Amino acid sequence: MTPSGHCRLILTRHAKSSWDDAAQPDHERPLNDRGRRSARALGDWLASRGYEPEEVLCSTAQRTRETWERVALAPLEVRPALRFEPGLYHATPEQMLAILRTATAPTVMMLGHNPGIAAFAAALPARAPMDPDFRRFPTAATLVVDFQAETWAQIQPGQGSVLDFVRIDGRG
Repeated sequence: MTPSGHCRLILTRHAKSSWDDAAQPDHERPLNDRGRRSARALGDWLASRGYEPEEVLCSTAQRTRETWERVALAPLEVRPALRFEPGLYHATPEQMLAILRTATAPTVMMLGHNPGIAAFAAALPARAPMDPDFRRFPTAATLVVDFQAETWAQIQPGQGSVLDFVRIDGRG
């Protein structure tokens, strides 16, 4: 839970998707085995740190929906409101910000795609994490960033404080 006057964003790129069927439309690609393991491990990581979303804004693509389904298998204490957002599918950072500004809960998880999510993640904090993977924002990467704002409508790029950044690999 965030303190009063704060908004917390959990920004996640979908886990690794399958390329087994070359004829499958991009929007319909599911996670591969590694992606399913990564998404489940990400849920456990979030729960272990108390980063529990109260609202989830998720792209309508199969791989983002499946990432959330696996994350939600973790022992989370909160069952968030879930909103599938067609506009998050290959969104620009500006589109992501516009959608985020419609959120109503203090702690929001947003699931999306590169290249937009990497650029959005880079624009949010006042100081970026030192992690060498941050600028790439690989699959299953997650940034947790706080904003001193009463509502999401008030947040501005460059004003966030990074709490955490992780990349869950899912190999093994």
